[in-house]
Amino acid sequence: MRRKLLTSGVALGLLGATALATPAHAANVVSAPLAFSAAEAQQVAAFWLADGAANLRAATPFAPPHEVRGERTSGAIVPSTQPVQYNPVAPLAEGDLPQTAGKVFFVGGDEQPHWCSGAAVHTQYRNVVATAAHCVYDTVGAPVTTHNWVFIPGSAEGATPFGLYVGKRAFTHYDFTQYQDHDRDFAFVNVYSGVVPSADGTLTTNGRLADIVGGQGLTFNQEINETTAPAVDIFGFPAGPHPDATRPYTGQSLERSTGRTSAMSLTSPPADQLVGVESPFTGDGSLGSAWLKDYSDEHGLGYLNGITTGVSDTDGDGRYDTGVSPYFDTELAMIFKAAAASWTGRIT
Repeated sequence: MRRKLLTSGVALGLLGATALATPAHAANVVSAPLAFSAAEAQQVAAFWLADGAANLRAATPFAPPHEVRGERTSGAIVPSTQPVQYNPVAPLAEGDLPQTAGKVFFVGGDEQPHWCSGAAVHTQYRNVVATAAHCVYDTVGAPVTTHNWVFIPGSAEGATPFGLYVGKRAFTHYDFTQYQDHDRDFAFVNVYSGVVPSADGTLTTNGRLADIVGGQGLTFNQEINETTAPAVDIFGFPAGPHPDATRPYTGQSLERSTGRTSAMSLTSPPADQLVGVESPFTGDGSLGSAWLKDYSDEHGLGYLNGITTGVSDTDGDGRYDTGVSPYFDTELAMIFKAAAASWTGRIT
């Protein structure tokens, strides 16, 4: 399949920002190493792929506190500047769409393997994954990054259909790492080029993430109100129960829901500017799911405009009916641009 670049939106040349360290030029950008050498990244890949991918198969959906109490409202979120879009890029690989969706695997503070949802996003180095910040940082005690962080697009039952991508560096917002601010619960992670296991157990380079599976675009500073709010398609791997204990999802297959976004009025947790969307996804496993605006079934691509960081039962019937995301604003775009400018490379 020949790779095609969708041409609507702002040119990707705008992504050429200077890489930001910690502390960063922009005070709110925080970056942290995950596997900062090829040798370390090889060890991370071996951890997940050894013994027939035993640790991948043993991983459970990450289940931190994720229930949001509140309701979708008719209030508006009006950005102070014009909306901006960065273009998606189509995949080279053949497969079911969207190929960008996958699972983020890591070892948490309990020293057990877990997973969240995530998605590949298009950047100049084709190496960025978007997910929830609490799927990168262990927030029990002082926030520290999780261990053995990898992304596997199309993951199911230990399979790596498009390769395994080891995280090199994570970028998130200062307010999340310092205050666990729910308005800033997002992360962009640079990953090395993918690897696939050979028959003899050695690792072979697969290619850059977005070259293989494509990369979603990104849009921010979109107005949110009840009359013009866009519908979005959510892609993730929900697995946990509803409050009434029913379990409609297994977490073993990619699920999709479609709903209209709205502002949220919260009673807990404290947050200033979260966005809600009509969605029946449960929380465990779906945290980190991508919200895609203007999604194309033909191309499997759209514009990332939300990341599930919580779920809510707004009508009290025992079933989650709303997904919750930080509002995508200029602060988020600053974090994204820092990750977009960071090169990674190969581990083999």
